[in-house]
Amino acid sequence: MTSFADFTHHRVPVAAGVELSAAVGGDPDGDPVVLLHGFPQTRLMWRHVARDLAADHTVICPDLRGYGASDKPAEAPDGLTYAKRTMAADVVALARALGHERFALAGHDRGALVAIRAGLDHPDAVTHLASLDVLPTLDMWEVMRGTSAAVGFHLFLMAQPPGLPERMIAADPDGFFGHFLDLWTRDRDAIPADVRAAYLSACRDAVPSIVADYRASAFADVEHDTADRRAGNVLRMPVTVLQQDWGAALGFDAAALWRAWAPDLVHRTVSCGHFMAEESPETVTAALRELLRR
Repeated sequence: MTSFADFTHHRVPVAAGVELSAAVGGDPDGDPVVLLHGFPQTRLMWRHVARDLAADHTVICPDLRGYGASDKPAEAPDGLTYAKRTMAADVVALARALGHERFALAGHDRGALVAIRAGLDHPDAVTHLASLDVLPTLDMWEVMRGTSAAVGFHLFLMAQPPGLPERMIAADPDGFFGHFLDLWTRDRDAIPADVRAAYLSACRDAVPSIVADYRASAFADVEHDTADRRAGNVLRMPVTVLQQDWGAALGFDAAALWRAWAPDLVHRTVSCGHFMAEESPETVTAALRELLRR
């Protein structure tokens, strides 16, 4: 397993009773870049990209709250514990605790949703933003219609009230999480057996918090996105989006949807699978380096 052997590992308090686990490395004089992982993964997904960027950047790779080695607070009745607003505040607090008031931010999948929210809520902190293979939450729900929405069945399952989805997933967590690792990967060698086992182990220990993260995206996150859309709030920093061609499959114009949120946008379609930082790290690294020059 290629890990973060040359990075230092930190546990950083970011909110009351919540610490994030993060790997930090690279050039201490380089501009900081924070990399946020997706589902069903941990910061390990950035192992290739982080090593490249570390040549001339300070690179910070946390496990999001509720995932990996970070704390997993119980979901509160108000549904805000895993709202992307809360998770974005974690990331800003993490960077500040490590000495960085401003930083570039890249996220994949769930981490991309956190990154988007951080860019909207904390525009003075986020200098550049990259999103890998998602739509903003509000748009995601709007395009999931008809039988084509079956590809996102997990979104609807984990949006259900507390109890049922947690029990169903906990009955066979490796089968559930492994399904996505298999289905969404075009190059199976990109996630070797030991890395796959690490992802499954981490998810197995985090079923309630992962479900809470997804449940928040059906309620609190939609409310927050709707408020921003009505207020005309957009991402003010340069934004790069890398996506598979989901628009062709589900019938929407991904670039147009993104442009409404990000006026300074570079949008590209990739040919690799969903886990692009592992399947095509050179593509992701090149796009991030280009973004950081804008």
